Amino acid sequence: MKRNPLIGELLAEFAGTMILILFGCGVVAQVVTTPSGANGDHDSIAWAWGIGVTLGVYVAARLSGAHINPAVTIALAAFGGFSWRKVLPYSLAQIAGAFTAAIIVRFTYSELISKIDPDHTIASQGIFSTLPGNGAEGFSQTTAFFDQIVGTAILVFVIFALTTANNNPPLSNLGPVVIGLLVVAIGMAWGANAGYAINPARDFGPRLASWMTGYEDAMFDQSGNLYVWLPIVAPIIGGLIGAALFKYLILDFLPAEEKLSGESAVSEPLPNE
Repeated sequence: MKRNPLIGELLAEFAGTMILILFGCGVVAQVVTTPSGANGDHDSIAWAWGIGVTLGVYVAARLSGAHINPAVTIALAAFGGFSWRKVLPYSLAQIAGAFTAAIIVRFTYSELISKIDPDHTIASQGIFSTLPGNGAEGFSQTTAFFDQIVGTAILVFVIFALTTANNNPPLSNLGPVVIGLLVVAIGMAWGANAGYAINPARDFGPRLASWMTGYEDAMFDQSGNLYVWLPIVAPIIGGLIGAALFKYLILDFLPAEEKLSGESAVSEPLPNE
């Protein structure tokens, strides 16, 4: 029986994003719910998110190209030849994968979360989703919005550089490692203003999971303002800016016959054999 290739692609995006969030939300849960410094810190969070990206890309790359991020999917559709008709299915699969992983983290860490934050407040909401200034006072949504545009523009710009065949990219089997290191670097350099969501699925899926499991204020920031929209809209804008910058600064000056590589992670999926 011949299988529908799109089903395999969507399952790959679901699984790859789920792996990303299992490591990402998992490490934040470990740090937040245990004594300070006992089981990690900011650096361990940055590294685990980056490793989660690497492993998620390895999981999904062969079938779907391993976008595992709607901002990447939309940028590839706009500037990388990815099919627009797949954008919504891919994005929904990514959100579903992130939601599922967050539910697993939520219930696995439920006792520890209840111990440090029995009312499920903003004190532990950062396990699942981002906030201006990581929940600290004095940070505006304006700053967070600009921060997410910048961070996601960097992400997509470099991803396009790493997946362009004629731009001296890493070998295809090392591409996921370098993309993971990219996310580590963004976390270490651009994590203070808004928690570097840089991925609508990474934020919305876990945010929805936390809201459904007791976090009544999950859709709002620490000032009580609606926030759920910002880590969706700003990364999409940033991704489009990053892709456009790569096209007009780099890609248009490369030989025309070699554009985005179909053999690299975060690209059009390879044909099924």
